[in-house]
Amino acid sequence: MLTRFTKWLRRDLRGAASLGFLALLLALSIAAPVLAPHSPTNQNVNNTLQEPNADHPLGTDDLGRDVLSRLIYGAPATLYASFLAVAVAILLGVPVGLLAGFLGGWVDDGISRIIDTLLSFPAIVLAIAVTGALGIGLTNGMIAVGIVFSPQLARLVRAQTLIVKQELYVDAARVFGASVARILWKHVVPNAIQPVIVQVTLLLAVALLAEASLSFLGLGVQPPQPSWGAMLARAYHYMEIAPEQMYAPGLAILLTALAFNALGESLRVALDPTMKLR
Repeated sequence: MLTRFTKWLRRDLRGAASLGFLALLLALSIAAPVLAPHSPTNQNVNNTLQEPNADHPLGTDDLGRDVLSRLIYGAPATLYASFLAVAVAILLGVPVGLLAGFLGGWVDDGISRIIDTLLSFPAIVLAIAVTGALGIGLTNGMIAVGIVFSPQLARLVRAQTLIVKQELYVDAARVFGASVARILWKHVVPNAIQPVIVQVTLLLAVALLAEASLSFLGLGVQPPQPSWGAMLARAYHYMEIAPEQMYAPGLAILLTALAFNALGESLRVALDPTMKLR
């Protein structure tokens, strides 16, 4: 398994670069207390909106806080938000999609109508509504985003399950008396999970942008705790007099989203049997 993974990294430079960037970001998050040159919450009103200098490599914000330190400390919150949202989507969407696709009949019809109803709402509007019901905060906000993402995964898993359950090995397992749970776990899930893995990596990028949007609207990370979306929201108010305030969090969000998307595309190619034939 390790050998195959190493060969894949050597063959796919895009996937290797994406994984390397995300690993670096994770290491940065873990080592934030050591790497950050200043406290991310200490304010100095005599030192506001400074341009980059030796003491503050990325300058200071409108309250005199070091931008680089807030950027480093904002990485853990941003990654936590992305992975939490996708984990909630997996826990809700995958079992529902499996049951809908495998059982069929009225179960499939009922679940499909609920999925269609949820997908008819704009994602960010539905996330804001759920966040309002759960309460303002990063965890509640990303649980709301995960609930919004779950219908997409459920529909994808349902489609894959409909294909896999027609295979002969599923019929053979059913004839030998295997329970529904065993058939799903041993036969359906391993053969239907590949597109889900790819979709999960793409949803991580969308969750990252959703966290930035919710924090921008004041529904995510609450002051004074840093996050890239919250930093971007504050920098927006001073865009005309200090546009450089937007560069650091904006580029961090952009590069991380691109890394997730590139990793998803690399996994899609690696897991696609038709691409292997080529």
